[in-house]
Amino acid sequence: MSDYGYALDELQVGMSASFAKTITDADILMFAGVSGDTNPVHLNEEFAGGTPFKGRIAHGMLTASLISTALGTKLPGAGCVYLAQTMKFLAPVRTGETVRAIVTVRDIDREKRRVTMDTICQVAGKDVLVGEAKLLIPARETQVAA
Repeated sequence: MSDYGYALDELQVGMSASFAKTITDADILMFAGVSGDTNPVHLNEEFAGGTPFKGRIAHGMLTASLISTALGTKLPGAGCVYLAQTMKFLAPVRTGETVRAIVTVRDIDREKRRVTMDTICQVAGKDVLVGEAKLLIPARETQVAA
């Protein structure tokens, strides 16, 4: 792996990487500001207490964004291009919980430079989000030593 992530020929089915982050109130507030999603289930404890969640929860897309972090910084790493993402939300994430995004290479189409990744987010070992990502791995020019 270089500073630009894994090259296509370095990737193998079954390779896996993860990224973990503890979700804070500040994360939720900043995500609401950046995304414009001010749904009170994320921001207002009194409102959220009256929902089936019985309290505030993090934005689902905040949780999902950790998958992007794992893909873009760990595996395959810098330079990969997101083509598609499917996801199913299984459980809420709350302030103070640590989310671990896990990405695993499921399939490689070397001719088309496409990689399919299984994507999972977990809290305390329990799946809270599952899905699949499809990526394009750009070609790299061969570097010649000076």
